[in-house]
Amino acid sequence: MNWFERKIRRYEHRRWTTDDNRRVQPFHWGLEHIGGDPADPNPAEYVRQYAKYSIEHSPEWFATTAANDYALDHENVLTFTSSIDSPWPENNKVYAQLFPAKRSATGPHKTSPAVLVLPNWNAKWHGQRGLCEWLQRIGITALKMSMPYHDRRMAKGHERADQVCGPNIGLTLQANRQAVHDARRCLRWLEQRGHTRLGILGTSLGSSVGYIVLMHDHAVKAGGFFHFSTYYADVVSQGMTTNHVWEGLRNHVTVDELRDYWAPISPMPYVERGMGADRKSFLVYGKYDPTMLPELSRQMLAALRRHGASPRSLELYCGHYSLELAPFSYIAGYRMLSFLRSALA
Repeated sequence: MNWFERKIRRYEHRRWTTDDNRRVQPFHWGLEHIGGDPADPNPAEYVRQYAKYSIEHSPEWFATTAANDYALDHENVLTFTSSIDSPWPENNKVYAQLFPAKRSATGPHKTSPAVLVLPNWNAKWHGQRGLCEWLQRIGITALKMSMPYHDRRMAKGHERADQVCGPNIGLTLQANRQAVHDARRCLRWLEQRGHTRLGILGTSLGSSVGYIVLMHDHAVKAGGFFHFSTYYADVVSQGMTTNHVWEGLRNHVTVDELRDYWAPISPMPYVERGMGADRKSFLVYGKYDPTMLPELSRQMLAALRRHGASPRSLELYCGHYSLELAPFSYIAGYRMLSFLRSALA
């Protein structure tokens, strides 16, 4: 390990330890969140069959209609009701921040390309605002969606979005499915506003959700992703920032079992079916990422190419958190914005 890699890894570890509210949560099968009976004597088999059916029927499992209560306020905050009714009412109202493209001589404001921005796990309300403003400046409208259980959608009594990624098998499935549904409702609203050239931009958790949207929503023509991986279970079991999640799981399930259970909310099963191979994509990852390991990112890229896709990719000499630092943030941001502008032209 050279001095630069050591420096990056020390930074990653330091950033990880600044969050002192990570708690090991108790394990639950969570069958009640996926239509099952909590008293089922064989919960593992129920989840396995549920996951198998969900993957085989993923177009229906991820299908949703436009909302009937879209509202945009004077601060450009969009709200609407989620199509999935979770046990926390505050989570079932979706919030998204609109950043309209700057007007230009090329055409009307509302016919500009539009990109749905899906942030990382535990992102704050103000997170990635700078990225959205850069999209505005180059003539692309940005709509940044709050993920389930994040910021204004956070469940009362919680400090983190542990429902989206936690040792509750069924709830994690429901929460990530809800994220896909909410994203697609955002896309329908953008279409109602006259945007016909749609893209998606995801980071970490947002990349996982975003790639699934890209493969299931034909209106999305291009996707850009910062940090990405293969299976949800592999990230949780191997990543540094999900160590506390795996701690709550490892005495109850194996990695192979968890990979099966959470396959419907992982990009890989859909990649292997060749879904979305015709869409343009640009994937950025860190060579020293201890959260979404670079080996997993490379496996994802190889699978995409093996199944008919032609993604562009960029490996940077950084980690997960350190992608936010210069010069990595400038390089990744410039390349991503150039890709989106070209892909949605």
